[in-house]
Parts: sequence; structure tokens; C-alpha cells
Amino acid sequence: MSSQLLPVASLSTTPRSSLSPSSSRIQHTLAQRTHIPAHVYKHPAAILLELCTSMEELHQIIPLIIKNGLYEEHLFQTKLVSLFCKYGSLTEATRVFEPIENKNDALYHTMLKGYAQNSSIFDGLSFYCRMIEDGVQPVVYNFTYLLKGCGENCLVKNGKQVHAQLILNGHEGDVYAMTCVVNMYAKCRLIDDAHKVFVRLPERDLVSWNTIIAGYAQNGFAGRAIELVSQMQDEQLKPDPITIISVLPAVGNLGYSTIGKSIHGYIFRSGYERLSNVLTALLDMYLKCGSLSIARVIFNKMSVRNVVSWNIMIDGYAESGDSMESLILFQKMLDDGIKPTGVTIMAALHACADSGDLSRGQFLHRLANELGLQNDIPLTNSLISMYSKCKQIEIAGKLFKNMKEKTRVSWNTMILGYAQNGRVIEALNHFRDMKLENIEPDSFTMVSIISAISESSILLQAKWIHGIVTRSFLDRNVFVKTALVDMYAKCGAITIARKLFDLMDEKHITTWNAMIDGYGTHGCGKEAIELFNKMENENIKPNNITFLCIISACSHSGFIKEGVRYFSIMKEKYAIDPTMDHYGAMVDLLGRSGRLQEAWDFILKMPVEPGVNVFGAMLGACRIHKNVKFGEMAAERLFKLNPNDGGYYVLLANLYASVSMWDKVNEIRTKMERKGIVKTPGFSSVDLGNEVHSFYSGSSWHSDSKKIYDFLETLIEKIKGAGYVADVDLMRDVEDDVEEHMVSVHSEKLAIAYGLLNTRPGKTIHIRKNLRVCGDCHNATKFISLVEKREIIVRDLHRFHHFKDGICSCGDYW
Repeated sequence: MSSQLLPVASLSTTPRSSLSPSSSRIQHTLAQRTHIPAHVYKHPAAILLELCTSMEELHQIIPLIIKNGLYEEHLFQTKLVSLFCKYGSLTEATRVFEPIENKNDALYHTMLKGYAQNSSIFDGLSFYCRMIEDGVQPVVYNFTYLLKGCGENCLVKNGKQVHAQLILNGHEGDVYAMTCVVNMYAKCRLIDDAHKVFVRLPERDLVSWNTIIAGYAQNGFAGRAIELVSQMQDEQLKPDPITIISVLPAVGNLGYSTIGKSIHGYIFRSGYERLSNVLTALLDMYLKCGSLSIARVIFNKMSVRNVVSWNIMIDGYAESGDSMESLILFQKMLDDGIKPTGVTIMAALHACADSGDLSRGQFLHRLANELGLQNDIPLTNSLISMYSKCKQIEIAGKLFKNMKEKTRVSWNTMILGYAQNGRVIEALNHFRDMKLENIEPDSFTMVSIISAISESSILLQAKWIHGIVTRSFLDRNVFVKTALVDMYAKCGAITIARKLFDLMDEKHITTWNAMIDGYGTHGCGKEAIELFNKMENENIKPNNITFLCIISACSHSGFIKEGVRYFSIMKEKYAIDPTMDHYGAMVDLLGRSGRLQEAWDFILKMPVEPGVNVFGAMLGACRIHKNVKFGEMAAERLFKLNPNDGGYYVLLANLYASVSMWDKVNEIRTKMERKGIVKTPGFSSVDLGNEVHSFYSGSSWHSDSKKIYDFLETLIEKIKGAGYVADVDLMRDVEDDVEEHMVSVHSEKLAIAYGLLNTRPGKTIHIRKNLRVCGDCHNATKFISLVEKREIIVRDLHRFHHFKDGICSCGDYW
């Protein structure tokens, strides 16, 4: 097989005119051909061959040819070879071709075309070698077929050899043939070589211009492709539909909506708006430029919508975040009788994943199986992503395990799925298995595994993956660097995060967002605001995520005035419409500061129906400020919107307990029991070396439990001496000493005690808690940091608390 990889290497470089006339093969040109009687051309079998439209018809005609003794006539042999090749049966074409003793040149040319179009390019190149050895003079279209195959298979070396043969046979002046050379180099991603051939063309027609424009566009040089369209017009050539279809993706990739609208006008002036492929390219361009409304108008006016145009619109809505409209369009497509493709289902799965619509996602899974797409790798990857985002990670894992072939994208998708579901160990295990399968991680792999470590918040792991990234030379990628900034911030190392941020030569908008969000979760509101101002000064346009991060940062730090201002300029200055998350952040900002009436009025004035996160923020604020009136109003709406979320029942019960409304507490607990809702147990963990130790309140399963409780008892007495008083507001019907004992064995205190026992003096302790830090533990940790002279960093459900010298970074505002 190795000898077939570069069959053109053995080609003769001798021009046809210098071949020896004593060649053993008898040449058959048209002039030398035996005269074919006129009655052969007029025979019904010959007429039937001309009218033949399928392989089935051809097989019906062949017996007639044989019966009338016409099978040996060159006319019929050539026509049979041509038709067999046309209908993709090279085996039958060869069966006719090989026994012919005196093969004419036309037969060779026909067979070469058949190989080039219906077999591997290597078979085509091998047949070309045989053709030359048999003394057949190649014609120009022999080379165009071979060039096309080399380009489609990215066979640069073979393509260059065919290019050389084209020149040696005197066809360098043929514009169409040399345009095929341009196309070959462009398809092989050698766009500079393609351009060199293009500029040397003796004449540049519209086809050659379209070829080089498409080449630049497809190789990622969108700006250059647009420039070439202008140059083409300078040479008095008007863009045709092919030009437009080639350049519109480039315009979309650059987001040049002004140029796109200019092309749109040209399309209508030229009458090309009737062409569905041109309109489809327009749809794609407008969607890439973010002009969804214009794209929808064009789509609605299209008289003929093919599956490609449907796919573009469905995916466009999914990419823009409007999952509902994406799925509505998908259903309308089915109702209109358009058969979906794998691309259609992948776009709809994207919408299901983003909206968490598991039911529709399962329907799409069944539909894919009905269409026979169960082994389609990209579609299976989309299914894994959908199930992962819909919190069905076990189904996703089963799909991944059953894949016959796993690509790098498959591994990346599964690793990200585990990361998104908080399954850090599985994500790390799959990362290890991926490397054992000799599949090298790329930037997406690293971003996925870094996000998993970010959720675990283990600084040692963060430094480990940072080392792997550096050794893999992937730390030059802006998105990997951004993930590292985000990871260090989420692992409590906000100073390291800022150092990495400052060292970055290139910063994407997501980089700024990660750093601002990091400052926000660490309670560094002042630094977040300064960074936002720096971003504006450098003319970097914030997006909706930026504003969500900065408003949240203001909320965590009590900067009410600043947060309100950012919410205002988001719409007024940057024309960004608030999402439900922005409204929730504003309610949190106002409510956390105690402005509960203002927060409730804000909710009532919202232009959209408030979501769960909005009322959740309101209820949380009411719990902090012990306001039963607004708390009950928010809880009533929450229970209608999300009746099975136990967290909100617990929050309301805690609100009642904080004001000693014990009858109401019992009522809530009864409702929870009746609905089968169980409170999420709180736990805290501390990482020591390569191990993570987790604790539940009052738990005694740890092997060092006796040491921990003995040490904690001594520690509590020590901080009492420094002024600590236990907060037992949420206790009832319990003796005072029992109350104190119950709060003293909360999970945070157990984790801190174990950390103190097993680390050297002065070392910072990192604690993680799955729920919000309670008031008593927050107060106790301040005193512990004071008496033990330790910095203790606690990451709870919402933010970081840095305890040092008896003070918390949150300023008791959380």
C-alpha cells in the first residue's frame, strides 16, 4: 500500500511530443480510428444509451447491445464505460474496459474521470500513471479531476506533482485548469501558494476570482477575502451569486454588519434575492453579526426554505440564548414536513441543553435513533452535552462509554459534563484516561478540567493543573489563561489570579469578566469597580456578563449607589437589555442592604414576569433582616414557581425561627414532610496535602473524631475568653448548655479544628462549605483567626470570607 501513497512520484516528466513512436501500444486517435458505419449510430440501442437515466435502465439495454453484435464497437464500449462510471459502478466499467484490445484515448479519459469521481484519489493517481505508461496523451480535464481530489483530501505533495504535470503538458495557459490549481492549494490550506498561482494567471475570470475569494474566506482570512471582492470590481467584474455566497461568511465572521447590509442591497439590485442559497448565506451573515431580527424577517419572506435555512435559524436562536424560540422553530419545521438532519437535531439539542428541557431533549434522542443517527459522533457528543447540562450525568456517561469511536471532542464534552455536575473526581479520571488513550488535550480540554478544579476549590490541584498547562504550551491560549485566572480566584488565591491577569498580553472580554467576578466573590468591591473603570478606559466594551459581575460585586460589598448606576448605564450607554439574572442581582443588591421596600417595588416594576432567582434573592434578604412580611410574599411566589425546591422552605423556616415564630416553623416542616422534601445537609471540607476531609454537623465517623472534639472543646473555651458568645437564635426547647454544644459542633468548626490540628503554625487554612455560612460560625471563625493567629479562608455557597486577626473581609456584610 505504501507504494500507492505517492503514485505520481514515478510519473514521466517527458512531454507527450517526445515519446518514442516505437511504443508497443497502437495509438487510436479520431483520425486513425476505423470507420464506424452510419447504421451503428442510428441503431435503437445507441439511441437508448443516449436516453439512459439509471443503472437499472442500463442493465436492460445491455442484452440488446450484445444480441445485435454491437458490444465490440468502440462507440458502445466507450458509452458503456462512461455510463457505468457516471452511475458509480467502477467494477462494471473496468469489466468492460480491460478486455478491449485496442483501447482508444477516450476510454482512458473516461476511466480516469470515473476513478477521480467514484474511487479514492490514490486509485485515480495510479490510473493516471498507467495511462501515461500506456502512451496516452493526457488532456487538460484529466488534471482538473485529479487536482480536485488532491484538494479535497489535502494531499499537498500529490497536488504539487499534478501541478507539475499540468505545466509539462503545456496547459499552464489554460485559465480553468490553473484555477483548479488555485483551488487545490487553497483547500490544502496553502493560501499563499494559491495566491501566487492566481496572480500569474494569464487572464483572471469570474471563476478564478471566486476561487481565491473562497480560499481566503475558508482559511480564516476574512478581511483579505472582502478586500479581494473590491479588487475584483476594480477589474470591471461584477460579483455573481457564487461570489456573494463565498464572501458573506467572511463578513459574518468579522461582524461587519455595515458591509453585510451593503451586500444585501447589491443582492436585491441584481435580482439574486430569488436564489435560496444566496438568502441562506444572508441569514447566516446576519445571525453572526447579531442581527437576529433582520435574519428572521428574511427567513419569513423566503418562498422556499430548505433544511439548511431552517438549521441556520434554529441554531441562530439557540446561540443567541433564545432557546424557547429555537425549539418552536424546530417544531414548526417538523410540522411543515421538512425532514431534519443531524445538524438540525444538534442545534435543537443545544437549545434543550441551555434551557434544561430534558423532556424535549429525550424526544430528540429518540428522533435521532429513528433517523438512524445513533452512531453519528458529533450528534452523540451533543447528546452527552445536553444530558450533562440537564443534570443527567449518568445517562451522559453511558452514552460516552458505548461510543464505538471517541474523538477528542467526545472526551472534552464528557470531562466538561462531569465538571458542570460537580463530579470533579470523574472529570480528573477521564482526563487521565484520555491521555492514556494517547489523545493529546487541547485548549478546550484544559478549560474543561480547569473549570472542574475551580469548583473543587483545592489550591494544590490548581497549581498542579497550571503546571500541566505550562508544560503543554497551552498557557498561550487566551481562553486557557482566562480559565486559570477564574480558577485561582475560585480557589481563594485572588492575588495570584490578579498577577496572571496583569501578565496577559491579550485579554478577551471573558478575561475581564473573570477577574471582576473574582473580586466580587472575595468581597473586593472597590477593586472590582477600579477594574471596570480600567476596562472602559481601554475602550473594551462590557457585555451583559460584565454587568452581572459588577452589580454582584457591588452587592457583596454594599456599594448600593454604584450598583444602581451600573444597572442604569447597561441599557442607557451600552444598549444591553437586562436578563432575569440582572434583575435578581439588583434585588439582592437592594435587599441585602436592608432596602426591602425598594427591592419589592423594583420587582413590581419589572417589565417581565419575575423569575425564581428574583424572589429567591428577596427571600434571602428578608431572612438576613428578619422581615416576615416581605419574606412571606416572596415565598408565596417561589412555592408557585418552584414548589419542590427544599432550600426555599428551609430559608422561610429559618426566617420564622429568627423571630421566634415557632408555630410557623412547624407548619413549614410539616409541609416539607408531606411533599417529601428533604433539607440539603450542610457539610464543610478542608484539604490537607493530597486529601480532602469532609465533615457534617455533629458527625463522628472520622478516624480522628475524638482528637477533633477534644481540641474543639478547648478552642471554644479559648475564644470565649477572647469575647466569643454563641448565637443560638435558631434553637428552641433546648437547655442553654445543649444549645451551645449544638452550635459548637457545626461542620465549619469541625473542619477548622481538623485543619488547625494538622498544619504547622501560621499556615493558611482553606475551608469549603456547600451552604451559606451561619452567623455563629462566622463570628466564631473571626475569634479563632485572632487567638490562633491564622488566616482562614472560607468559601461558602455564594462567596469567600477571608478571616484574619479577628476580622472578616466581608465586613460582616454577607
